[in-house]
Amino acid sequence: MKNFFRILLWFSQNAPIGGSFWESKLRLKRKNGLSPVFSKVLPKTNQILGRTLLAVLFALSGIADPFTLSAWGKAEADAIYTNGNIYTVNETFAKATSIVVKGDRILYVGDDAAAQKKYRAASPAVDLAGKTVIPGLVESHLHYLLLGEVLDRIDIFQKPKAEILDKVKSEADKLPDGEWIVSMGWNNVLWGEDYPTKEELDVASPNNPVSLARVDGHSVWVNSLALQIAGIDEDTSNPQGGEILKKSNGEVWGILTDTAAELVESKIPADVSESRKLRRFTLADQSVISYGITTLVDAGAAYDSIKILKSAYADGTLKVRAYEMLSEGEDIKYINDGNEPIRDLYNGKLSVAAVKLVSDGSLGSRSAWLLQDYSDRKGHVGNGRWDDGRMYRIVKRVAGWGFQIGTHAIGDAAVRQVINVQKKVIDELGLTDHRFRIEHFQIVDAADIPRAIEYGFIPSMETVHATSDMNMAEDRVGPVRIQSSYAWRTILENKGIIANGSDAPVELVNPYHGLYAAVTRQDRDGQPPNGWYSNQALTREEALRSFTIWGAYAAFAEKTRGSLEAGKYADFVVLDRDLMTCPAYEIKDITALKTVIGGEVVYEAVN
Repeated sequence: MKNFFRILLWFSQNAPIGGSFWESKLRLKRKNGLSPVFSKVLPKTNQILGRTLLAVLFALSGIADPFTLSAWGKAEADAIYTNGNIYTVNETFAKATSIVVKGDRILYVGDDAAAQKKYRAASPAVDLAGKTVIPGLVESHLHYLLLGEVLDRIDIFQKPKAEILDKVKSEADKLPDGEWIVSMGWNNVLWGEDYPTKEELDVASPNNPVSLARVDGHSVWVNSLALQIAGIDEDTSNPQGGEILKKSNGEVWGILTDTAAELVESKIPADVSESRKLRRFTLADQSVISYGITTLVDAGAAYDSIKILKSAYADGTLKVRAYEMLSEGEDIKYINDGNEPIRDLYNGKLSVAAVKLVSDGSLGSRSAWLLQDYSDRKGHVGNGRWDDGRMYRIVKRVAGWGFQIGTHAIGDAAVRQVINVQKKVIDELGLTDHRFRIEHFQIVDAADIPRAIEYGFIPSMETVHATSDMNMAEDRVGPVRIQSSYAWRTILENKGIIANGSDAPVELVNPYHGLYAAVTRQDRDGQPPNGWYSNQALTREEALRSFTIWGAYAAFAEKTRGSLEAGKYADFVVLDRDLMTCPAYEIKDITALKTVIGGEVVYEAVN
């Protein structure tokens, strides 16, 4: 009974209703000349009566305490974020101050007053203290397991040659003879010289085979022992799509590009256990979420990795959303094992819905396939991997199974082959929303940019590649071809979009480096002062869209992520400064303070 009387008292004093039924009657009476006395007394009387009646009804219904009803009429939420500087990246690029989350979805994005009026959560609202919030970033091209592998091995990324040789020697001193030393990340352009030699590695590691991939992943630097194990000598012919570099006297140099590198890589023992692979996926996962990346596109995965990922996402070990592209050939294993393309397993955490093809090499290794000779190597056009017939057969098989296709194509000959051959398959299969991607899309004949967009191809590019490559790109292709290379503005002017990424571990996974490069066309030292071909730069809004909603669209995910809108996944990142207004040179230094994926705080920076 104590609760009953408390309810009566509370409603009689506070219930936010009036005697609306009686007041409607009162308005009718007024028309018929009701006394002014009743006009003053009746509304208050009926308000009290109405509140008392409701109190009785709630008491009889079993509600124990009226004070639990202080937010009666508000929708339940799990978290309310307020006082933010929020860029929604919706169609109008609207701003907001509040986000309301329920489960793994966004309930509301708007102003603080409306959020607090309409919603309640068990925990206090999170005060963003004016910090900038953007949608969770979509990293549209990296190598998930390889990133973890690099994080798990000796670090040679962009290091001076002498330091790399010291690291190799130190590693060799610790290992038993015969055990392989493998890593990735050297860049001879930074050393101001051509390619390193096998003899240099022989001194550092005479008794351990060494295979060090260049930063672009399209050539390897090996020692004599690795060449001996692979059976490569001066009489070994170049395989299709690769080159064994040789000195003028025919001696093997110690550099192998693309498919030639596979002659050595195939000899490296595949002794990485599932637990070691899971560790590497976990290292990569922890790295990307620390930057505010909430979705990644894994550009080339083995079928056995998919099995590991399914288990790791099922039990919650991995947090970032992964859109997996099977490496060409791995799709056959996947399909033959009774699978089909899938999207959004484990509450949108894992999709296996695309296949990655590779049509050429890289510009830095001079293995990108060009229509005309390299400007700095006459008689050489790079290495096309497939003829048109083979590409056609593979694309028809993969597309016929329902997979999206992403094709690595850096040189203008490779890009043209992709457009011509894949357009034929698109037409034959009647594909209307294929969203085939051209990965990298760097050196492109000017006439092929509008063709690619007209046929529905999506350029999946890494804006940071332009500022990494600018120290050699024009040397490779000359002053004419460079005009339509790394041509982001031209793509947008032709009504295309760009899905942006890093290609990590080819580049550092940090997305703010890519945003900075997109806006400034400068390296992180601010060079050149006015930007490299700055007429092709993006605006900040375009750059952010390329890392959010455009990336989501390129992965068939624009309805669930890529912008902060009601109904989409609650994926967002809190930044330490305003991406849209800070000095341009600061964009590269932005730090993620908090990363939220599906409403869960998966990363917070240590103060």
